[in-house]
Amino acid sequence: MREFFEKLTTEWWGITLIVVVAVVVWVLLSALLYRQFFKRFYDVLLSGVALVVLSPILIVLTIVGALKMKGNPFFTQQRPGKIGKDGREKIFRLIKFRTMTCERDAEGNLLPDEQRLTRYGKILRSTSLDELPELVNVFLGEMSLVGPRPLLVKDLVFMSDEIRARHKVRGGITGLAQVCGRNNITWEQKFSYDLEYVRKITLWKDIKIMFMTVFKVLKRSDVVRDGTASDIDYGDWLMQELVVTKEEYAHKMEEVNEWVGD
Repeated sequence: MREFFEKLTTEWWGITLIVVVAVVVWVLLSALLYRQFFKRFYDVLLSGVALVVLSPILIVLTIVGALKMKGNPFFTQQRPGKIGKDGREKIFRLIKFRTMTCERDAEGNLLPDEQRLTRYGKILRSTSLDELPELVNVFLGEMSLVGPRPLLVKDLVFMSDEIRARHKVRGGITGLAQVCGRNNITWEQKFSYDLEYVRKITLWKDIKIMFMTVFKVLKRSDVVRDGTASDIDYGDWLMQELVVTKEEYAHKMEEVNEWVGD
């Protein structure tokens, strides 16, 4: 037995066997304890490595973005994150590369998205390069690599308790809804995919979603809903579909200020 263990740690076949067993055990533990521990572990590890490896691209896009946008190349916006112990979503600032200018009309109002979206911005969106800064959000624990896409605070106030269950986990850079249609599916379908993901999170599902995301990005599909420059907000869609009235919409907008002011 002693001779066997000596060969196990000195012979090539023994070392190979130890490595294989270690990898198998690690994969099994990752699968069994993925939601409880390893999902966050891999988020930190992979986002950290990605930030280092992609730093040259990030630096170039920051410089080019500053020139193209004539100012701050970053776009930050408050988004609802994971539900905390108090039962409320924690609001955080999502970071992206800016794709639209801040041009305004004579009255000081922002011009429509179609007019502010630059050619450079269209390239960033079609390649999803505008999402790269979100790796910082992932590393800080505000987001995950895979999960329901963080929506707007103004979308949150229109959500039912059932839909808000999507916030039981961290929002993701990509998610099941994104690889199943992204902005070319209805809001009902989006939320259905989000809740389906939250109900059963597995290592294999996340790996599959990430590979499907790479395929979508390379194919440049489902970037925006057909015929629109950007996806319509949930509250605006509800009013468009006559689910809520203008008065109800205005009241909900007051709630947005309460969330943002927390």
